[in-house]
Amino acid sequence: MPFRGERYRAAERLSALIAPPYDVIPPPERARLAALDEHNIVHVLLPEAPSGWSGGDRYTWAAERLAAWRQSGVLARDPEPAAYVMAQDFALPTGERRTRLGVFGALAAEGYESRRVRPHEKTHAGPKADRLALLRATATNVESIFLIAPDPDGQFAGALQAVAARKPDATAELDGVGIRLWVVRGADLSRFPFPGSPLYIADGHHRYETASAHARENLAADRVLAFIASARDPGLVVLPTHRLIFGAGRDPDQLLDFWRRFFDVGRLAPCADRMERLAQLGASATACLVALPAGRDLSLVLRKDAPLGDVPGLSQSPALRSLDVAVVEELVVKELLRLDSSTPTLTYTADARAAFEAVRRGAAASAVLLNGTKVPQVFAVADAGEFMPPKSTYFVPKVPSGLVLRPVA
Repeated sequence: MPFRGERYRAAERLSALIAPPYDVIPPPERARLAALDEHNIVHVLLPEAPSGWSGGDRYTWAAERLAAWRQSGVLARDPEPAAYVMAQDFALPTGERRTRLGVFGALAAEGYESRRVRPHEKTHAGPKADRLALLRATATNVESIFLIAPDPDGQFAGALQAVAARKPDATAELDGVGIRLWVVRGADLSRFPFPGSPLYIADGHHRYETASAHARENLAADRVLAFIASARDPGLVVLPTHRLIFGAGRDPDQLLDFWRRFFDVGRLAPCADRMERLAQLGASATACLVALPAGRDLSLVLRKDAPLGDVPGLSQSPALRSLDVAVVEELVVKELLRLDSSTPTLTYTADARAAFEAVRRGAAASAVLLNGTKVPQVFAVADAGEFMPPKSTYFVPKVPSGLVLRPVA
């Protein structure tokens, strides 16, 4: 898995040169990142050819920009294969500080048939076509996928911690997250315990499938840049993605009789810490909160005798039925959406406070608040060959793009 990485030479300006993954950069953020530095990786990651440029499409422009950076020495390739250990120091919404460790390596881009890499979500053709066009043009992994290794004996986690005890080779900051990078080479590299299979995709399903498709048409491009963390890492965090519903035209109290068939339904006291209460309720059962106008918030806790077999849209898979998000999506979110005879809008946020505030000020008709999906549940769904509902996991922090690049050949 070691590879000869390509990195920015200007280590002192690294914070102005890296970016989040392409799929979490809205247009205003893309513009802000582009303005930070003419060499910020977003210029290649999400290319926008300047007006009047006639050299081809935007992917060709990205490739020419990358080539110019190499020629001028903005990017330089390491002289020997290495592994690249990264620590990300970040704060949870509660204010608690965590550190997540992992390593960048070159993973075989072989699809899912061997089951050595296992997905948990479905992909869409549009993003894959976009990423494939960029990969063909640049012949470079400008960002990585994110994988989790089960690491049953903790050997991998221990090796990462040992590397992270040393002085880092580079540091940066991105969106309030501190980043430290170590280059592992030589004798240290020969002893480094890269994890074996299976590995589970946390983020980057589209990128992995794109790399696998590219490998089928270019045998020399048979690997993909991957960041791998240990399932034993206390910094491995999955936040919930809460649901915001706009436009529901009828009173959600109409759903109470329906919900009582499946849940113990309660009203939340005005002074209660809502997310703390949700965590308590969800410690041993599927639970959610429904935020409603005027503070009429509800708690829903799935009953042990709930007739889930009567719900046609709910998967029969035990792995999926164990997910709060799968049960709540079918019995709560979809029922709220049906309250409106027009076309209601569903959006997502990882910010619980923002969800409650949107309902309080009347911007949203309701919100459904969830506990986070657990990493063993991600493994169970992937092992069963199933797919989670959309927006079931939100791993934080995101793996930065541009910290290490990997030419594919």
